[in-house]
Amino acid sequence: MKKYFIQKSPFVVPTTDGKLIEEHHGLTTDNKNISIAHMIAPPGWSEPFQTPEFDEYTYIIKGKKQFIIEEEIVVLETGQSIKIEKNTRIQYSNPFDEPCEYLAICLPAFNMESVHREE
Repeated sequence: MKKYFIQKSPFVVPTTDGKLIEEHHGLTTDNKNISIAHMIAPPGWSEPFQTPEFDEYTYIIKGKKQFIIEEEIVVLETGQSIKIEKNTRIQYSNPFDEPCEYLAICLPAFNMESVHREE
């Protein structure tokens, strides 16, 4: 039995906002401990505020991404990363003119029940 798993076809999460989400590891691969996703957020994209029950790490591959973290605006650019602790109120967006490509890692794995998005 092999002690590794190569992800050759990540799960493409269906979205209605133009964002590409390719989950390489996470609940779609029966991993509750971590999720790793490659994402591309189009210009003008945003999500509602949320208060997740997981730590989230974001690494910007290309472009810029805006975070509103407990009312503070933070902008990350290519090559920068951030860790946002669980139970922190946050909003993610790309109010810029170019797409933002990034990796998101959640510990434990992302799921809709523990993200607590606001209406």
